[in-house]
Amino acid sequence: MSRDAGITQSRRFLWLYALAVAGGAVSYVPFLTLLLPLRASDMASAGTIDLLAYAAFAGAIAASCANIGFGWLSDVTRRRKPWIVAGMLSSSLLLLCVPLAQDRTQLLIAIVAWQLAVNMMLAPLAAWAGDVVPDNQKGFLGGLLAFAPTLGALSGAFVTIPGLAGPDLRLGLVAGLVVVMVLPVVVFGRPRPMPHLMADKPASPHGHRRAARDMVARMWLARLLVQIAEATMFAYLLVWISGIEPDFGDSGTARIFALVLGLSVPLALLAGRWSDIRSRPILPLVLGSGIGSIGLAIMALSGGLAGALFGYVVFGLSTSVFLALHSSQTLRFLPKPARRGRDLGFFNLTNTVPNLIMPWLTLAMVPVFGFSGLFWVLAGLAALATLLLATRLRGENAA
Repeated sequence: MSRDAGITQSRRFLWLYALAVAGGAVSYVPFLTLLLPLRASDMASAGTIDLLAYAAFAGAIAASCANIGFGWLSDVTRRRKPWIVAGMLSSSLLLLCVPLAQDRTQLLIAIVAWQLAVNMMLAPLAAWAGDVVPDNQKGFLGGLLAFAPTLGALSGAFVTIPGLAGPDLRLGLVAGLVVVMVLPVVVFGRPRPMPHLMADKPASPHGHRRAARDMVARMWLARLLVQIAEATMFAYLLVWISGIEPDFGDSGTARIFALVLGLSVPLALLAGRWSDIRSRPILPLVLGSGIGSIGLAIMALSGGLAGALFGYVVFGLSTSVFLALHSSQTLRFLPKPARRGRDLGFFNLTNTVPNLIMPWLTLAMVPVFGFSGLFWVLAGLAALATLLLATRLRGENAA
C-alpha cells in the first residue's frame, strides 16, 4: 500500500495548480504558433521559413538546458515559488520586448532569453506538484493537466480576434493572461505539507533499485515515442488532409483540433480518477498509447476524408490522455525527491527532442513512402511505447 494512503491535498490547490500549468501553456503556445510566425513574416518575408527554423532550433536547445538548470536550482535552494514568480515576471517582460528586435539576430537573442525565463517558471512549477500531491491524487491531477493544451489553444484564438488588439498589444495580452493564471496558486494555493513526499524512499535491495531505474527509463522512452508521433501530427495534419480533400482547409483542421482538445479534458479526468480509485497508474497509459497506435494504423489505411478524420480523432484523444496522465504519474517513479526538479528537466527533453527528430523523419519517409508509410512508422513507435509500459503492469501497485 502507498505510504500516502488516506492523505490528500486540498482541491483548492489542485485546481489552482492546474490553472497555473495552463498559464504555462498560455505563455508559449500562442506566441510560438501564431505571434512569432507573424512577426517573422513581417521581418524576413521570403526568409520566414528559415528564420522560424533557426528560432525553433535555438529555442529548443535553450528550453532544454534551462528546464534542467532551473529545476536543479529549485532543488538546491529547496524553494519553488520564488523561481516560479521570477520566471513568470521575467518571461512576461521579455515577451513585451520582442517588438524591440530590429533584425533576425536580435529576434533570435530575444527568443532564447525568453525561453530561458519561461523555463525558470515551468521547471519548478512541475516539480512543486511532486512535493505536495500524494500518489493517490496523481491521476486526478493528470486529468486536470489536460486543461493546459486546451486553454493554450483558446488563448491563441482569443488574442488574435480581429480588431481586439494590434501585433504588439497581443503580446501584452498573453503576458497579462500568464500572470493572472499563474499568480493565484502562488498567493492563495497554500498546499498542505507532505513531508513524506520529500523524504527518500527506504533503502531497498539492489534488484529493487535496478527495477526502479528501469521503470523511470521506460516512462521516459515511452513518452518520447508518443511525443514524436504527436509532434509530427501537429505539424503535418493540415498538409496530409489537404492532400486527401483540398476543400477541407485550415478552418476544418482547426475544428478537428478543437474537438480533440475539448473531448480530451473530461476523458482524462475520468481516466485519472479511475486510476486513483483502482490504484492502477500505468494501465491508462498503456491503453492511451495502444489506442493511439490503432488510430495511426487507421490513418495509414485510410483513403478518404471520413476514415482519415476518424483515425486522427482516435489518435488525438488517446494520446492527449496519455500525455496528461503521464505528466503526473511520472512524479511517483522519480527516485530522489532532493533532485526532483533536475530529473523532471531530463523528462522535459521528451517535449523538445521530438521537434528536432520529427522533420528529418518526415523528410525520410514521405517522399518515398508517402504519408501512409510515415503513419505506419509512428504507429510502430506508439506500439513500442505500449509494450514498454505493458510489461510493467504487474508491478504498478508496488510503486
